[in-house]
Amino acid sequence: MQYSMLEVRFAAHVATVTLNRPDVRNAFNETTIAELTDAFRRLDARDDVRAIVLAANGPAFCAGADLNWMKKMATFSDEENRVDARRLADMLSAIYRVSKPVVARVSGDAFAGGVGLVAASDIVVAVDSARFCLSEARLGLIAATIAPYVIRALGERASRRYFTTAEPFDAATALRLGLVHEVVAADALDTRIGKITAALCANGPQAVRESKRLVQDVAGRVLDETLIDDTARRIARIRASEEGREGVASFLEKRAPAWAAH
Repeated sequence: MQYSMLEVRFAAHVATVTLNRPDVRNAFNETTIAELTDAFRRLDARDDVRAIVLAANGPAFCAGADLNWMKKMATFSDEENRVDARRLADMLSAIYRVSKPVVARVSGDAFAGGVGLVAASDIVVAVDSARFCLSEARLGLIAATIAPYVIRALGERASRRYFTTAEPFDAATALRLGLVHEVVAADALDTRIGKITAALCANGPQAVRESKRLVQDVAGRVLDETLIDDTARRIARIRASEEGREGVASFLEKRAPAWAAH
């Protein structure tokens, strides 16, 4: 997996996808978007990958869209703009819907589309110095493609404020609002990410994938008989699976499960 604007490396069952445009604060353009989409789709198909870390080189996590790319988009026709915007939307969807849990390693500021990358991830750990900003309105734009993910993370009330004011907010505020899960000192970031990925990889791979899908499928649904029946079917299917039977057996027999050896 060789890319011009990303670095992808593997350690045990963890893939780390690193934005590698530190000279422009890891702002993304059409190439970055295409590479991120391709990387996450490829990782989705790999059985040896159980968790994905989304990281960035340099002092910033992601400044959003590259200004030169945005300047070029201003000359596009309406149809060309729709096609281009859809590629960005598909990239965010690829990150959000990848079957493996995505851990965002937020080592610096995340602005505009960078907040979208954070919100599309499943688990977010940020350094205490990181700042966040939904800055689109400053440029006369709107945070449309990232909105489904950011609103799920921030909630409607906070989204109304920060989408319209474009105010920056600090890591402590991001933690309070639910955009990030943990805030740590810079020298503790890798240790914390390592502990989280180790916890993910210690669990049943199928169970982790199905748990992620469960949350996405159940969130926001009406608690009715259809949903109750759906959840009953899901647990029944997992109980009867090879992994489910092995997990229960290993617990009762006080031994490590088979997946721990792979």
